[in-house]
Amino acid sequence: MKIVYFTHSLASCWNHGNAHFLRGVLSELAARGHEIQVWEPEGAWSLANLLADHGEGGLDAYRAAYPELSSRRYEEGADPAPLVEGADLVIVHEWNDPRLVAALGRQRSRGGRFRLLFHDTHHRAVSDPEAIRAFDLSGFDGVLAFGETLSEVYRAWGWGDRVWTWHEAADTRRFHPAQAEKPPQSHREGLVWIGNWGDGERTQEIETFLLRPAREAHLPLDIYGVRYPAEALAMLEAHGARYHGWAPNAAAPAIFARHLATVHVPRRYYATILPGIPTIRVFEALACGIPLVSAPWDDAEGLFRPGEDYLVARSGTEMTCHLAAIREDRALREDLIRSGLETILSRHTCAHRVDELLAIVASLAPSHRADATEKDAA
Repeated sequence: MKIVYFTHSLASCWNHGNAHFLRGVLSELAARGHEIQVWEPEGAWSLANLLADHGEGGLDAYRAAYPELSSRRYEEGADPAPLVEGADLVIVHEWNDPRLVAALGRQRSRGGRFRLLFHDTHHRAVSDPEAIRAFDLSGFDGVLAFGETLSEVYRAWGWGDRVWTWHEAADTRRFHPAQAEKPPQSHREGLVWIGNWGDGERTQEIETFLLRPAREAHLPLDIYGVRYPAEALAMLEAHGARYHGWAPNAAAPAIFARHLATVHVPRRYYATILPGIPTIRVFEALACGIPLVSAPWDDAEGLFRPGEDYLVARSGTEMTCHLAAIREDRALREDLIRSGLETILSRHTCAHRVDELLAIVASLAPSHRADATEKDAA
């Protein structure tokens, strides 16, 4: 099958978490013999920022980890027809130009022989619904949403059984426990958090559930990420955290392997009105075999086993207690590592998601073909 994916960027993971999952899924599809074509727009902000900060060398880790993957760029206003020539399946990520989305839908409606899916991996459907409604999806066969609560939004917009929940997952070809640890955990120390500051969505939560507990538990804290304004850096310094800036996602397994534990601090929308959607870092961390403690987050879909795969802190004080326990109790660390990895390998790898995607495509019988006269635009 020839699969064409339109992304914001495949090459850059600078403030672009979808690149993590996309690389893993496309790598798995390629390994199964599918033909992959990836398109991204000229001037993508993620790639522009990465190159501005780190130059071409910032792409080295991605290129070394995924030699089988590549992408091509299209110019603004390009006719998408040649870009999808010969495709059996076309997937368009929600961080694309609405004009491109509409043009692909029209091509599908006018007899395009490919299946066409919209892939939503963000909270804008609830935080900025008009931005999503600006997309003309009337020619699309369906929507892939990265959480059930997000799928429910699309169902309320009239998509019915043409929206599928397609969670992110761990790329276990690259994200796995360090093989050279003998004995396990022998050289690990401190706490690590790999995450971007964002737009004030979790500022209070970062201080309450990460910075203060790390200091109170006497755990050195290393932080990696981008978009930390001056006031954020001052807060990190005040709590004694060590800020390292951006790290390529391909380097995350090695970073996890140097630390005793990590923390999940969900963005506010995923802790409130879109429960059940974890950051991809949860999948990746558990796959790498590092104990994890989560700030308040409702695993509404039962993706994991809270209390077994990871610990949950309902307050900053409880977070401090959990971190101190992990520091002191080797058996606890080993239990969390074993349980978390078991859940990932049994349910949440990119291979599982490829199986799900292929089943969705197989279910798209002729009756599911897009019909602009019968479907409501999202």
